Amino acid sequence: MIEIEDVPALRSPVLIAAFEGWNDAADAASSVVDHLAEVWQARVVAAIDPEDFYDFQVNRPTVGSNELGLRRITWPSTQLSVCSPPGSSRDVILLRGIEPNMRWRQFCAELLAAAEELGTQLVVTLGALLADTPHTRPVPVSGTATDPSTAARLKLEQSNYEGPTGIVGVFQDACAQHDVPAVSFWAAVPHYVAQPPCPKATLALLGQLEDLLEVSIPLGDLPEEARAWERGVDELSQEDEEIGDYVRALEETRDTAELPEASGEAIAREFERYLKRRDTGHD
Repeated sequence: MIEIEDVPALRSPVLIAAFEGWNDAADAASSVVDHLAEVWQARVVAAIDPEDFYDFQVNRPTVGSNELGLRRITWPSTQLSVCSPPGSSRDVILLRGIEPNMRWRQFCAELLAAAEELGTQLVVTLGALLADTPHTRPVPVSGTATDPSTAARLKLEQSNYEGPTGIVGVFQDACAQHDVPAVSFWAAVPHYVAQPPCPKATLALLGQLEDLLEVSIPLGDLPEEARAWERGVDELSQEDEEIGDYVRALEETRDTAELPEASGEAIAREFERYLKRRDTGHD
């Protein structure tokens, strides 16, 4: 069992989860949780014991020095943090970890028990995958829900994916089995620039969370980092004719398809985000 520090009663908490590994192309999803933990000053309240879930020859511990100069070993683990977004009527629980190497069902059961102890009312899992999408266009984000009522309420679809899955999919299924409402957002990262980071995909996921939580999230340097990232990939595609031709082919395919990102509703959502950020003084 995960031991949780004393935490005051949380207000209608939403749990936002991301895991490093197979579910996290270019670290886009885990970077969202890292960003939220920083801007909302999250406090770690619990950590899962890694001994039962990680192969330390695959996910090795690291050795270093602490602030006092003492040597210490940091073990791979998964942590729960809590925070209170300014201007929001509900609190947020952040779940940040590494995809485990074994005992996935026990891993999810322990996380769900901790989530229920903290009063979680909704689980949001984040993921990122490599896809045939051009870096010059908005990052596609797909959103699904575990049950019809949640899907209808949040205007999402139920997942129809079939194939191999990672810890995000298993955790999502565990939520469904325990009747915990859960939604999942996945960003599509251009496969030809798979190395982390991908700030543009991280921004796209943050936009979905702003809509879901109805709160403005301070973005800090992320917009400029996303522009710099895109400029860097532009230079790469200009220097390599084969890559340039491939990107133009992806752009043509994308531009001729029916894209939800280009819909009037999507444009309206983006404008609403802009107005909220302007009113609250966030970049």
